[in-house]
Amino acid sequence: MLDYFKTKQAKKNEIVQKVKQDKTKLRVRKQEIRGLPEEKRKAAIAQDKQLRKEQKLQRTMEMKALSRKDRRAMKKEAKRYKKIKNRPRRFTGWSIAALIVIFLFVQFGTLASGLIDALTGKHITAVTDSPEALAAREHGGEIAEEIANEGIVLLKNEENQLPLQDKKVNVFGLAALELRYGGGGSGAGDTSRAVDLFEGLENAGISYNTELYQRYQEVGAEAGVGAKASTGIIQVVKGMLGGNSSDEPTIDYLSDEAIAQAKAYSENAVIVFASESTEASDATAEQLKLTANKRALIEKVSKSFDHVTLVVNAGNALELGFVEEYESIKSVLWIGTPGPYGANALGNILAGNINPSGRITDTYVYDNSSSPASENFGDYKYNNLNYSFLNYQEGIYVGYRFYETFYLNDEKGYQDTVLYPYGHGLSYTDFEWKVLNQTLSEEKIELQVEVKNIGDRAGKDVVQVYYSAPYVAGGIEKSAIELATYAKTSLLEVGQSEVITLTFATEEMASYDMNVEEAYVLDPGTYAIKVARNVHDIVASYDFKLAKKKIYKEDKDTKTAYENRFDLAKGEITYLSRNDWKKTYPSDKNISHDAPQYVLEAFSKETEDSTLALPTVGADNGIVLKDLKGLAFDDPKWAAFMDQFTLNEMIDYVANGAYRTMAVERLGVPKTLLMDGPAGYSYFFKPVEAASYPSEIVIAATWNNDLAYQMGEAVGKEARAYGIQGWYAPGMNIHRTAQGGRNFEYFSEDPVLSGKMAASMINGAEDQGIIAFMKHFAMNDQETNARSGNLIWANEQAMREIYLKPFEITVKESSPLGAMSSFSIIGTKWAGANSVLLNDVLRKEWGFDGFVSSDAVFGFMKAPAAVVAGNDLMLDIMTPSKNEKLLEEAYEKDPSGIANGVRTSVQHVLYTILQTYLFE
Repeated sequence: MLDYFKTKQAKKNEIVQKVKQDKTKLRVRKQEIRGLPEEKRKAAIAQDKQLRKEQKLQRTMEMKALSRKDRRAMKKEAKRYKKIKNRPRRFTGWSIAALIVIFLFVQFGTLASGLIDALTGKHITAVTDSPEALAAREHGGEIAEEIANEGIVLLKNEENQLPLQDKKVNVFGLAALELRYGGGGSGAGDTSRAVDLFEGLENAGISYNTELYQRYQEVGAEAGVGAKASTGIIQVVKGMLGGNSSDEPTIDYLSDEAIAQAKAYSENAVIVFASESTEASDATAEQLKLTANKRALIEKVSKSFDHVTLVVNAGNALELGFVEEYESIKSVLWIGTPGPYGANALGNILAGNINPSGRITDTYVYDNSSSPASENFGDYKYNNLNYSFLNYQEGIYVGYRFYETFYLNDEKGYQDTVLYPYGHGLSYTDFEWKVLNQTLSEEKIELQVEVKNIGDRAGKDVVQVYYSAPYVAGGIEKSAIELATYAKTSLLEVGQSEVITLTFATEEMASYDMNVEEAYVLDPGTYAIKVARNVHDIVASYDFKLAKKKIYKEDKDTKTAYENRFDLAKGEITYLSRNDWKKTYPSDKNISHDAPQYVLEAFSKETEDSTLALPTVGADNGIVLKDLKGLAFDDPKWAAFMDQFTLNEMIDYVANGAYRTMAVERLGVPKTLLMDGPAGYSYFFKPVEAASYPSEIVIAATWNNDLAYQMGEAVGKEARAYGIQGWYAPGMNIHRTAQGGRNFEYFSEDPVLSGKMAASMINGAEDQGIIAFMKHFAMNDQETNARSGNLIWANEQAMREIYLKPFEITVKESSPLGAMSSFSIIGTKWAGANSVLLNDVLRKEWGFDGFVSSDAVFGFMKAPAAVVAGNDLMLDIMTPSKNEKLLEEAYEKDPSGIANGVRTSVQHVLYTILQTYLFE
């Protein structure tokens, strides 16, 4: 037997060596081809393609001549070769191990006991090499490229510079050698099959200057740039240690001779401008600005070429005002973090093979510090409490809500501040809109808009509908304009028309009155319903007049009465008001760093014992889980089933909930596999071979709900093929500022777009019978101090209208089976131990009936507090035994509270698992 394993390992080593040799040959060959003159390069590419076809045919003929046994062996070897060739790059080297140890020490303060389990990923049992898995992964790749096709945004296109007439370009910028396909952390997908920028150009039929490319290869080698970007924990740790650099080197390498050669090649210049984004660290204000080296590059290229295109490869809203300083920068393309096939989409858009149809999901301003939220973003620590804090002083005035309201009657001020309005995006063709019909009533708002392509090429358009509610000075705070709904057309040929219907409930225009009614209110007056190309470009406006004030006192679906539920999170701060901008404008200059007495008392208060009856444990009622399929959560049979669990089984089940749920075989409970992440299946510590998608910010930029559904569906099909039952996605937090480290992983600064995109994605995934976890619930809008405990101070209106709204929309429109609580401490309660948030709002008010998992567990996140507050599983990969012990100790003090808590938590999870494909 030992000889057998030695032989098997030797064969594997042989294949690994063959893969390495073939990859080296391919890399050398690519370098050779890229160094050839254009005509010879095209001939060499065609020759290599023909050679590969001949080799494939030869292998087929050879295989046919073999015996069945030899044929099977040859197929098996080819399959193993392909698997090893395509697998994601593994973490190697002691320097990487050291980074991980540093990360764990920073996060946990000590090396966690579960380190080996975490690094080996022993829980990760996905089967990714079956025929079904390969087919699902291939389908996912197709959807990923389609998202990139529609998510890229044409921000500027003077003199119709794009699409390129001359299909020859000079590519400038070190970032071109290393596209950012996604961000770091759980939002990083598998990029082992990624297409680089130059391959994307070639695939689209665009030639590039190979001499300039070779020059950048040399510069990149000196700077350590050019290999595939690191992802997962490596990029996160580098970001925490300040190692993620996206600056350009000094431009000494661009000599006059180099520029002259480039100009002789083509008058088209493409500059790639990138910025890193990663979980666990936020961007500094400086990282979103133009560095001196980048400006020097742009200055030189812009002065040397008449036709310059800027490609923005970033998940954060960068300050792009400099594009107006250079006349030759005639076009700007935002590609975000576009996934592994984003380069194909970029090439096709530059070439005109695809007409861009994306729209930005953030407001782009000349100076990001002009946002009031930026005044309270960053590192704020208490002097008398071992926690940090954040004051959301801006209230509801986040993103465009601030700019459109503050500059309501000051167009010059607006134009001097805002570069690209929210929802902005251009096309290569022109569309004419005609509103055919409108129904404006107290129940619903409905518009029928005819969109006609009057340009000279096929394309898609986006119709956005906003509303402006009447504002009463000193009354409820209201943005001057808010997004209500949107729709994207199908591909319209030249001269073709499409009528789209846009509908929303009139109730959705109500504002939350936290001061008087503690309910949603429509004030009397005129509501302007606006059909728009973006938030600031209004095509048509219609008035809806409401004679009397209308108050919505309860949720229309659950009939739960509204009330202020988060008064304790309001804090002792002044919130921004349009009634007096000057006196209420946020500032962190004079804020107190001393936690008030009531906060200190909340953190020192002992948990009160429960008065519930102790539940039955360890009974033998002869019921297994499948017997409960289709029964209501409160059916008596559930109680009889749950009576069969022992206390230890329930404690173990809750504490060991990281990337899995445990099996309880005697009760017919199967194990499940739960996986990250929003850009495709991934695991923080170990690569996973799976389809990889653009980041959520690019998905949202498509403004295409159907495409979001198709992505969720593709992920669901992969799950079924791989043996995965749960997906830790989508991320739905708000781009409160441009600096958020995970902005790439979240959809937008607007809650409506975020909620509708998430709902569509979840519908697609859960239609395949898997659990999607909307996350991070809630107020997880910056990375700084998030994992050590951030107290979030915000008022009820802002929480309901901005930060909770995406989750509410998602619950109402997709009935998600899972939710992930956030790291944030809302007022004085960690989100995962906040019964008001998880039970009163999520479950009772909105009607959520799935289960809640924590996010990764850090020191202040305790299982005993979680299970009694509605958080069902602990995503604790490092210290599950610690949480088991905490639950056991808590049981000794409060047996009825802990026993009932873990029992309810386990039932929540099992009720959800019954709705997955495991029980079809």
